[in-house]
Amino acid sequence: QVELAMEDSYKRLLKPAIETEFAALSKDKADEEAIRVFTSNLRQLLLESPLGQKRVLALDPGFRTGCKTVVLSAQGDLLHHTVVYVNNLASIKTIQQLIAQYDIQAIAIGNGTASRECEQMVRLAIESIPNQPPVFVVSESGASVYSASAVAREEFPDEDVTVRGAVSIGRRLMDPLAELVKIDPKSIGVGQYQHDVNQSRLSESLHQTVESVVNHVGVDVNTASKHLLTYISGLGPALAQNIVNYRSEHGAFPNRKALLKVPKMGAKTFEQAAGFLRVTNSDMPLDNSAVHPESYAIV
Repeated sequence: QVELAMEDSYKRLLKPAIETEFAALSKDKADEEAIRVFTSNLRQLLLESPLGQKRVLALDPGFRTGCKTVVLSAQGDLLHHTVVYVNNLASIKTIQQLIAQYDIQAIAIGNGTASRECEQMVRLAIESIPNQPPVFVVSESGASVYSASAVAREEFPDEDVTVRGAVSIGRRLMDPLAELVKIDPKSIGVGQYQHDVNQSRLSESLHQTVESVVNHVGVDVNTASKHLLTYISGLGPALAQNIVNYRSEHGAFPNRKALLKVPKMGAKTFEQAAGFLRVTNSDMPLDNSAVHPESYAIV
């Protein structure tokens, strides 16, 4: 009877329990590794070198509907948009006119369908230009997600989804970090098995990675979007919006101290955020460094 009881309890109770526990432990281990790979890939992508403030011509390639073409100012503002078609003589002339008219300094082409054909057409258009702007092929994963998002609707309420996508491609070349933080990290396409792993742990890790990268690089307080400022330590969405509103009302911040005039920016919040906020043309050179105002005297 005892032997039968032992056999029965093992088969019916112990064996399934041990198997379930072992499977759960293995799944946890696998999740951990998959999330680690995802966050490390995301970090590398966010830390890609920016081209900087240049006037950019950006093309979102396509065969049937044509290549959505936008002109961006050095600050990333949309100046003009049109559609050009691959292997079309009129399109080559349009590209040449846009380069001359807006004094384009760089060209960004999305890496989607018709990317190579679009690049060939652009190279054909610029071969007769004396100072040829460099041509870059930019990853467009997540651009379609951004173009239909609330952030894009807020930035370009009157523009078509395709135009917003082309703008995103151009801005990614100028400053990948500032543009990619607007997209949900899961949509950037840098991880594997992202739908199988623990979703709350994944979201938390990715959010922490973005936060760590933004604070590691620092943010120019005079050009950063509300979305980018939100990730700065100590600033929330409301305070980020206040900084943007204050900037549009009073012009650029002359130095870090001027941030204290922003509504709801207290001494404690300033202390937490100041080291991560940069002011490029400040009268105090250290305002454009990672040195905290508290340590200015030592420096």
